Amino acid sequence: MSERDNHISYEVRDGVALIGIDRAAKRNAMNQGMFEALGRAAARAQNEARVGIIHSHGPNFSAGLDLAEHLERDPLASMHESRAQHAILNVIEQGRIPFIAALSGATIGAGLEIAASAHLRVGDETTFFALPEGKRGIFVGGGGSVRISRLIGVARMMEMMLTARTLAAAEGAACNLLQFTTPPGGALEKALELAAGIAKNSAVSNFAIINGLPRLRDASHDDGLFFESVLAAITLASPDAQAGLREFLEKRAARLAPSN
Repeated sequence: MSERDNHISYEVRDGVALIGIDRAAKRNAMNQGMFEALGRAAARAQNEARVGIIHSHGPNFSAGLDLAEHLERDPLASMHESRAQHAILNVIEQGRIPFIAALSGATIGAGLEIAASAHLRVGDETTFFALPEGKRGIFVGGGGSVRISRLIGVARMMEMMLTARTLAAAEGAACNLLQFTTPPGGALEKALELAAGIAKNSAVSNFAIINGLPRLRDASHDDGLFFESVLAAITLASPDAQAGLREFLEKRAARLAPSN
C-alpha cells in the first residue's frame, strides 16, 4: 500500500521502491519540505528495495521549485537549503541501490536536478526539459551545475540557462537526458520493466557500477585504471559473481539477443 509524506508517495513492489511526487495541482513544484520527504523516502528505499524509481503523479514530473517559497529569502538560509538538497540527492546518486527516473511533461529546474541524480532516465514523448533560472534572476541550487552539466556538457547547459528554451523528449535523448523514450503514458511501465531486470543483478555489482563509474570518470587515467582493477577483484569475489559465472559456463544463462 502506498504511503504519503508531504506530497511524496512511497511503496515497494517486488523489491522495487516507487517514490512519487504528488502535487499535481502545482505541476509537482518542489518546496523544501518535499525535498526532505524525498530524502526520507530515498533513504528508506536503500534498506527495503533493490532498485528505486522516482516518478510523478499527474502529467508533469516536476515544474521546478515552488518559487513563492523563495521570495525575500535570506541568502544564508538559501545557501543552507541548497546544501540540504545536495545531501538529499546524494542519497539517490551515491546510495546502495540504482534509481530510475520515470519522466513525463514538465521536467524543469529542480525537477531536472532530481532526474539527473538518478542513474537511468526514462521519458515518454510528452517530456520536455528546461532550465529557466536565468530568466528568473536565480541560479540552480540542487546540484544541477554539476550533475546536469556532466550529462549534457557545460555549453548546452549554459545555453539552456541563458535562453530558457525547452528541449523536447527527442532532443533530451540526443543530449543524454534520456536513455529510453516511450509513447505517452509509458514511462513508468518501462521503468518498472527495467527495474525488474536490474533487481536480479548482483547487489555488489550494482553498487560498484553506480558508485564506481562516476568516480572513475573524475579520476586521472592511471588512478582510474587502478580503481577499476580493485572493483573488478571485489565484485569477482562476491557469491553472486561466482554463481553467475557458473551459470554461464554451464550454459544455463540466457543468451543475449538484439534489443527491439
